[in-house]
Amino acid sequence: MHVHFIAIGGSAMHNLALALHEKGYAVSGSDDEIFDPARSRLAAKGLLPESAGWFPDKITTEIDEVILGMHARADNPELLRAKALGLKIFSYPEYLYEQAKRKTRIVVGGSHGKTTTTAMIMHVLRYAGVPFDYMVGAQLDGFETMVSLSETAQIAVFEGDEYLTSPVDPRPKFHLYRPHVGVITGIAWDHINVFPTWEVYVEQFAIFANLIEDNGALIFCRSDEACASVAGGAKRSLRKIGYGAHPHVNEEGVCRLVTPDGAVPLKIFGEHNLHNLNAAMLACEQVGVARSVFYAAIGEFAGAARRLQLMAAAGSTSVFYDFAHSPSKLRATTEAVKKQLPHRKLYACMELHTFSSLSKAFLAQYRGAMRHADAAYVYFNPETVRHKQLSAISAADVADAFGDGVKVFTDSRALVAALKTLDSKQAVFLLMSSGNFDGVNIKALAEEIVVNG
Repeated sequence: MHVHFIAIGGSAMHNLALALHEKGYAVSGSDDEIFDPARSRLAAKGLLPESAGWFPDKITTEIDEVILGMHARADNPELLRAKALGLKIFSYPEYLYEQAKRKTRIVVGGSHGKTTTTAMIMHVLRYAGVPFDYMVGAQLDGFETMVSLSETAQIAVFEGDEYLTSPVDPRPKFHLYRPHVGVITGIAWDHINVFPTWEVYVEQFAIFANLIEDNGALIFCRSDEACASVAGGAKRSLRKIGYGAHPHVNEEGVCRLVTPDGAVPLKIFGEHNLHNLNAAMLACEQVGVARSVFYAAIGEFAGAARRLQLMAAAGSTSVFYDFAHSPSKLRATTEAVKKQLPHRKLYACMELHTFSSLSKAFLAQYRGAMRHADAAYVYFNPETVRHKQLSAISAADVADAFGDGVKVFTDSRALVAALKTLDSKQAVFLLMSSGNFDGVNIKALAEEIVVNG
């Protein structure tokens, strides 16, 4: 089987390419730009294209299937050539469904928490010795790639992203997976460039719920009004299972589950993660994993990359890195850290990087999002705003939107310098972004901060 990737360098695409290579497929691909870690990982397996760009001559009838990445455009010359030759063309989510359509599919959707919940399910299934295919949006310890597909596994666990499927298919990705077990972790308006109103955004989750296979399960956060509304309107053939935070206590900085068999200490913390954990437990139950097995496994779960990831710690100083960028994620993450470490100063710092977060009309959604921090900092690059062809925003616009005395920076070097001057004794630093603060070496910065503490 020969599969060709158009836009092979994307985070999801290169992981799928590596997975199919591991499966024994012949894999080729093209892209006009490929950056690390995709570049190094593709090169290590001999899959890195020789030259950057699009080469329609690569597209021949010897190719069995073409996978189109979101980074490509509708007029991509390789795509046009593949269409002219009548080749089978799949989007990324279409291909995942094609590979998993005969398996029991667990799909985790939600505006926040879906990566962590998916990672928890994967961790427990592996502990329980249950073979499964998967796709998750972060690198996880013990898993070489973010995608794995096999001929033998009877279960597939997919993270369900609500963003668009491909340049030629405007459906949200998670509409294509048709799960047997669907999870909705929470709904908070995002991606306003695609879903211009709250109502349109919520509708995507209602469609997802009704695409769950008949007699399947819908697992939803019952304290989220939008989730509860979607579940209430979903088709009657589903088992509808609402959940809250798993019972727990915090003792000496460690979060412990309260279970019938005693306390289970965790390596993670935060009310939002106790919600995620409960969702994962319920999903695992649907495929036969007993709660006793779940509890035995979950104590060793250390989290996904950039999901409250501890980057460095020494003495009374800690630095965490998190993917949080939307208002709901900022609120949940800053609150979680402050509650877990209440006697330390909390310095929270986030980057506005996504289309929604840099949109002037959306900024008001951030009001009070970092109110749990003792000091809060926001960074954005005006050049990124111009690149996304958005209306200009000022530091004053951002400060007014966030409130609570948030300090705003438009130069990442000045931001880093300011963070280094803070009193780091008895302090926790929380860095949050879906980007990288325009090239800041987060690991090196974290290590410097804790040394100075």
